[in-house]
Amino acid sequence: MPKKSKEKLITRPPVVVVLGHVDHGKSSILEAIKDLKITAKESGGITQHIGAYEIEHEGKKITFIDTPGHEAFSAMRSRGAKVADIAILVVAADDGVQEQTKEAISHILKAEIPMIAALNKIDSPQSNPEKVKRQLVKEDVIVESMGGKIPSVEVSAKTKKGINDLLEMILLIAEMENLKLKDKKPAKGVIIEAYMDSQRGPTATIILREGAISSGDIIGTPSAFGKVRTLEDFQGKPIERALPSTPVIVIGFENVPGVGEDVEAFDSVEAAQNNIKKEKNGKQEVIAASPDQKIFNLILKADVQGSLEAIREVLKDIPQDKVILRFTKAEVGEINESDIKLAKSAKAAVVGFRVKVNPGAKNLALREKIKIRTFDIIYELAQSVRLALEKMITPEVSRVELGKVKISVIFLNEKNRQILGGKVVEGAIKKGASVEVYRNDENIGKGKIVGLQRNKKEIDEVVKGAECGILYEGTVKIVEKDILAAFTEERRKIEL
Repeated sequence: MPKKSKEKLITRPPVVVVLGHVDHGKSSILEAIKDLKITAKESGGITQHIGAYEIEHEGKKITFIDTPGHEAFSAMRSRGAKVADIAILVVAADDGVQEQTKEAISHILKAEIPMIAALNKIDSPQSNPEKVKRQLVKEDVIVESMGGKIPSVEVSAKTKKGINDLLEMILLIAEMENLKLKDKKPAKGVIIEAYMDSQRGPTATIILREGAISSGDIIGTPSAFGKVRTLEDFQGKPIERALPSTPVIVIGFENVPGVGEDVEAFDSVEAAQNNIKKEKNGKQEVIAASPDQKIFNLILKADVQGSLEAIREVLKDIPQDKVILRFTKAEVGEINESDIKLAKSAKAAVVGFRVKVNPGAKNLALREKIKIRTFDIIYELAQSVRLALEKMITPEVSRVELGKVKISVIFLNEKNRQILGGKVVEGAIKKGASVEVYRNDENIGKGKIVGLQRNKKEIDEVVKGAECGILYEGTVKIVEKDILAAFTEERRKIEL
């Protein structure tokens, strides 16, 4: 019998994601790699909203996902998308492990992909890489020099020291991971970025995991489908065919797909449409609030689908047992008049991320007294929404007992006011305090201490054993031997 010929295996480039604390230099490292490997002329051709780019080092290609941070990576991962092959954990050598570093480690471990620790800012006078390595051990990230298996590279995004070492380490791990696949497989990949281009329509960046797509192919995700009209590389140059691990810009979707969604090729438009219906039916989200819960309606507009996904992922982490956050609208594009009209009818807040507010929307918002908040940093947007939710919660009121005064003389009676004389028999009483009136041990009503005097001088507080004059206000008429129990109420704001 003739032997079956083995199917050809091809090696695909590694796809790398860079995660870490907000100020530790994730973007600076990505920029340093671009500066070293992509000429200024070529770099100028990288469209702002690509979300990924490709470089070449020692004749081998590497793809970097350029996301807004671990929030976007988490949004992709939450959909089950296998996005990256290798993660670079950036930790500033002069600042060490921070809260977001721990979050990034958690995301990498859940994704079950190899990690490289990049100790950045090694040029800083306060740099202490050994201390950082010890901190990482506490988070179960044990680098090779500490007896573990995770490689670490000391780098400076500023001077570009160690950047080539980092790239070499990526290629070494990629080789060990054996990123090979069969040559002829159906096209499958992940949406890395997506937005609405005013001239070209829905535009998406795809990284294929296997197979290839060409112009004219029918592709679809759980929320969108279309026929590939144009394919471009990450610098916007037209290409005929997209191969695995290479970031490719696709124009031809009927509507904007979701970031992190799986994308695949279909034999027909009908098959792609059926994929949408099948997926959408099981994903209807209905928000039901219990009587003791409030609902905060939010209209969210963002620059690109990746930002939208990242923000939704971050806002999901805000506790919602007291106030439920409901997205009245969440889409890509500038804030327009229809957003303001919807905000008025739905009593919703309007928040924008890296988007403009068109003049018509500004004027309408002023007329309708609707506040629009725009942000450039996801963390600040999330904090603003958190504070708005907290404002909706009724503060907790706690009572603080002060003291008791026994009334011995009534100097003046008016309609709702009396001037009284008495002696403090317990604790202390204060000007402005509320009082409960007790007569023969029975609570007969409430009032307020409006003023206090001692030796004909206005004072704020009288302590046990002292006598004083009291200006009392209340509907209950005080008589001799009544006891006034003074207290204050503290309203404590609830934090989520």
